[in-house]
Amino acid sequence: MIRSMTGFGRGESQNSSKKFIVEIKTVNHRYSDVFTRLPRQLSFLEDRVRELVSKSLSRGKIDVYVSYEDYGEDGKTVLLDDALAKAYINAAELLRDKYSLRDDISVSLIARFPDILKVEKTEDDEEELWLLLKAALENALAALVRMRELEGEGLKASILEKTQYMQSVLKEITQRAPDVVKEYKIKLENRIKELLEQQTIDENRLAMEVAIFADRCSIDEEIVRLNSHISQLTEALNMQQPVGRKLDFLIQEMNREINTIGSKANDLNITRHVVEIKSEIEKIREQIQNIE
Repeated sequence: MIRSMTGFGRGESQNSSKKFIVEIKTVNHRYSDVFTRLPRQLSFLEDRVRELVSKSLSRGKIDVYVSYEDYGEDGKTVLLDDALAKAYINAAELLRDKYSLRDDISVSLIARFPDILKVEKTEDDEEELWLLLKAALENALAALVRMRELEGEGLKASILEKTQYMQSVLKEITQRAPDVVKEYKIKLENRIKELLEQQTIDENRLAMEVAIFADRCSIDEEIVRLNSHISQLTEALNMQQPVGRKLDFLIQEMNREINTIGSKANDLNITRHVVEIKSEIEKIREQIQNIE
């Protein structure tokens, strides 16, 4: 199925305490270029994100944005530095005894001293985080692929319409080509008669000149190859794997053949048809730049 390289997808996943939102934007690019933006505490998951994205998307500039919320209350613990607390209490008692101070040593007093109580965040389970992020990422990828396929179908229909038109124009060129040689023979014969003032024409010499002209302006091979390239392009549009690079190659070969036809065919009508086909080829070239 033809896919565009332009699209957007959004996915969410959450449990009782955590939530992931993933947004993916893609635009056309010659190769696959994945850019990820994750919260710093989740940087260890970047390689997994890239791997999963690369399995689903083969081409394009791909921007992946991950937002993360942890609103659970079980993720933090308070630690008591017992040795430090004991040292503070001993020092307070020493002050009390040495300077005969009022004894007001209390829990609230000791707790205010630096580093007595420390709040630490418990480490999250990496595999649990990945599974939750993976679900959001897969949802975003699915939405993105749907959009790319929908736009791809539109591109396919448009390209097929252009290829059908090119085939019809190429058929007219094929029908016109033999007449070019016949008309050249008549023109050459009339020209020779004028030069020789109605004298007898050397038919062998005339036949040789016409044969040379026919060989020089023959476009049969180019027409056959161009028809073949158009057929291959049509077949490629129905393939299930990414075909953007193949289409790009075929369109280059089509352009090469039609340019050769234009340079060899010594005929105004054929030249006009060549211009029409080249115009369609250029339109297709622009469209396939956005096909995966």
